[in-house]
Amino acid sequence: MVPDDLAKLVNVGGPQVSQDGKWVAYTASTVDVGEDKNVSELWMVSWDGTQDVHLTYGPEGAGSPRWSPDGRWLAFTSSRLGKAKGSQVWLLDRRGGEANQLTEVKEDLTDYRWSPDSKQLLLTLKAKEEPEPEKGAKPAPPKPIVIDRYHFKQDIQGYLSDKRDHLFLFDIATKKLTRLTNEDKYDERQAEWSPDGKWIAFVSNQEGPDPDRSNNSDVFVAEAKGGAAAKKLTSFTGVDGGPLAWSPDSMTIAYRQGISPRYSIYDMQRLAVARATGGAPEVLAATADVGTGTPVFSADGKSLLTTIGQDRVDYVAEVPLKGKSVTRLTAESGTAVMLSAAGGHVAVVWTTDVVAPEIYALEGKALRKLTSHNDALMAQLNLVAAEDLSAKASDGSEVHSLLTMPVGYTAGTKAPMLLWIHGGPTSQDSHRFAPDRQLLAAHGFAVLQVNYRGSTGRGHDYSYAINADWGDKEVKDLLGAVDGAVATGKIDADRIGVGGWSYGGILTDYTIASTTRFKAASSGAGTANLLGMYGVDQYILQYDNELQPPWKDVEPYLKMSYPFLHADKIKTPTLFMGGEKDFNVTLVGGEQMYQALKSVGTPAELVVYPGQFHGFTRPSFIKDRYQRWFAWYDQYLGMPPAAKPAAAVKSSTD
Repeated sequence: MVPDDLAKLVNVGGPQVSQDGKWVAYTASTVDVGEDKNVSELWMVSWDGTQDVHLTYGPEGAGSPRWSPDGRWLAFTSSRLGKAKGSQVWLLDRRGGEANQLTEVKEDLTDYRWSPDSKQLLLTLKAKEEPEPEKGAKPAPPKPIVIDRYHFKQDIQGYLSDKRDHLFLFDIATKKLTRLTNEDKYDERQAEWSPDGKWIAFVSNQEGPDPDRSNNSDVFVAEAKGGAAAKKLTSFTGVDGGPLAWSPDSMTIAYRQGISPRYSIYDMQRLAVARATGGAPEVLAATADVGTGTPVFSADGKSLLTTIGQDRVDYVAEVPLKGKSVTRLTAESGTAVMLSAAGGHVAVVWTTDVVAPEIYALEGKALRKLTSHNDALMAQLNLVAAEDLSAKASDGSEVHSLLTMPVGYTAGTKAPMLLWIHGGPTSQDSHRFAPDRQLLAAHGFAVLQVNYRGSTGRGHDYSYAINADWGDKEVKDLLGAVDGAVATGKIDADRIGVGGWSYGGILTDYTIASTTRFKAASSGAGTANLLGMYGVDQYILQYDNELQPPWKDVEPYLKMSYPFLHADKIKTPTLFMGGEKDFNVTLVGGEQMYQALKSVGTPAELVVYPGQFHGFTRPSFIKDRYQRWFAWYDQYLGMPPAAKPAAAVKSSTD
């Protein structure tokens, strides 16, 4: 695999099974090389897999497909040119024909759901920061941004005003828009209709006078009528959140509850249920100690389907409402996401080390492939599966990793290696199709991906172990895993580099400040001067709760800023990168570390990508980033073209 192959990958997702179970609508995102952007389009595949129909076209794209319960319509969202600007709901007649614009809302549309009788939509809307100019009018000059919120920055959204997400009922016949509740100062999100159409459940944080200062979200229920009074169903002082699912009898709501009673990025979401009429909510015993994904009720209402992340895999599981026995439905080493169930059928997005994500039918415990958007590309690429690796950190903790050897690796030889660190920290490297892993392996590197303490997949305590102690246990785990990889005899201990993005970039900074064993590093969207980040990024709630404000206790900030405060100890040549508009881990974090290394004379380079947020969206920049990684590591790890495996140049252009 080579960087040009990124433009040939199709990102398949968002499956939605029709009410009769005969079709699965989904999105397929492709790269428009000429326009340098990604375009999402709608498809639908028949349940037997014999028909795969391309439904929408055009440069504006389409997303969020939703079947009407009566089976006649397929709705979707798009910003294509129509009667009103911005994202709107459009309708496709299942029998064929052009799409028609349904909504003409002036607000920002963030979500929608069909009513069970197909006569209404439930819209989640937020008032625009500035009204759209009248047709033909000159654009209004920009106005000063006035801020009066505790949490005032968010990646992609930018600076935050007091405008909130609210729920509206939209009558399809009359196009009348009615506000569901009259509460103005709280967000209302992740809303779902009850199957009988009488109730709407949603998630909202209504803690105290300022919800920005807490993560105490709860599940609410309201009658499906304008001006309804919402009733709070949950009471946990922490996260009670979505996605939500109603039982078939409209009596029970499934949701996800955290563990930490106060703010914690290391929280783990377990499945829980609450009665729509009230009563004590209940965490399902079967998921009390595991992290779960979206819940989907079984047809009989006695169990839930969900995904569970566990030690380098994400599998589909059936969870009973009573009892502790979880039934694992996907036994293979892979990653399952995006469940949908209707009409007695279950669809899921499934991927493995060497298979790109596609839509699969889940029949009992068997997966049956429904889509094949990436089959031709996969067949032309020489891909490598990752192997599980276990090692010991210096403090005795067991650390689990994935080791991918270079394409064309010859047994008995020693390969150069990159320690490639995932972000989060609350995520995990799993058996899935990972373009970064395949591109680096094709370029001639072994790739070591470590689920260090702080990662998910091994329980809440494993994630929570780094609370208020960043850059300590994680570095021990990373270095222990590197030692374990070298001990296999496959790795050249004198040719090892390190890199990562987001928390992976942060850990890169910590690692190169702790050892000089790495020959080159790349720190993307990272930071190492915590005191200098207070109030600059979107994590104010975490700083104030996990570390305390610096004027109350400055020591944690100083302790965990050791890469910046001891930059003179860093000898590893380091490439710093970041997006100009990143409000998640702002560019200033990389700029400070770049300046520090330049000041002390350690080789460093800074690459700024204009207009990019934390996650890059411009395809040419994504390709450019890989090319710069390759050039940087080639330079310092001694990777002349002749040393690269011949198989590494095989691509879909062959």
